[in-house]
Amino acid sequence: MDTYTLVNGISIPRIGYGTWKNLNPKECVNGIKYALELGFKHIDCARVYANEKLVGQGILESGVERKDIFITSKLRNSAHGYEHVRKEVEATLADLNTDYLDLYLIHWPVVAGHQEDWREDNLDTWKAFEELYEEGKLKAIGVSNFSVNHLENLVENARIAPMVNQILIHPGVLLTEEMEYCRKHDILLEAYSPLAPLSVLTKNETFQKIMANHGKSPAQILIRFILELGALPLTKTIHPSRMSENLHVNDFSLTKEEMDFLATWSHPDFTPRDNQKERPPQALDAKI
Repeated sequence: MDTYTLVNGISIPRIGYGTWKNLNPKECVNGIKYALELGFKHIDCARVYANEKLVGQGILESGVERKDIFITSKLRNSAHGYEHVRKEVEATLADLNTDYLDLYLIHWPVVAGHQEDWREDNLDTWKAFEELYEEGKLKAIGVSNFSVNHLENLVENARIAPMVNQILIHPGVLLTEEMEYCRKHDILLEAYSPLAPLSVLTKNETFQKIMANHGKSPAQILIRFILELGALPLTKTIHPSRMSENLHVNDFSLTKEEMDFLATWSHPDFTPRDNQKERPPQALDAKI
């Protein structure tokens, strides 16, 4: 699989397999096995997803060597703070049955109890990330859902700048300011939920013409759009046929007119998230 190169020289596969909401044990384990068998090399996890043991089981049963897989996980909101991070990382490593993570992210910039002092909270949390990175337990470190003000706080005050920012990117939600800042500072953009507007866009006449122009599925067009933005799409499905489809997007390119349409398309159902406040509590976060 083609790769991007992070600022520290680490290669990261250009398309990721997401595990959010994969809570059915059989579906989650088999989904990982199918994904790796079909050619995915990049697995995106998070402790709050409450399925990292299942992901680890799927990796083990796949027979694929650990060195051939890029694994990402994320810090729970309730585990912010220097004193909590190491314990949290050790729990994730144990669940995934590995002794290192290829990438570890702060999942959300503003969390409960730190609405006012989020700057200090993120710097305190990030200090532990830096130490674990220097120890080799984390091969790369980054953030998720960070806007420019959150990124500036780390870039300007931390010893090591974030290497990745995982944010919501798809037609209808292009965070232009964040994307420009990340490109300027060599922070790789990862796009979660890249297929979110699929069901709405497939009814659009212009989008239908784009599909016909290339003989590609709606999902393949949307994944290609993310790649041509220079970002890394994180796809999610438990169906092998769709996994295979999502990987086969390197044999065509979108025209400037097609990119412009997708970049300017809007719909009232799709708006950026407000990440300047505490993230709404997740039921799973309280159970781990």
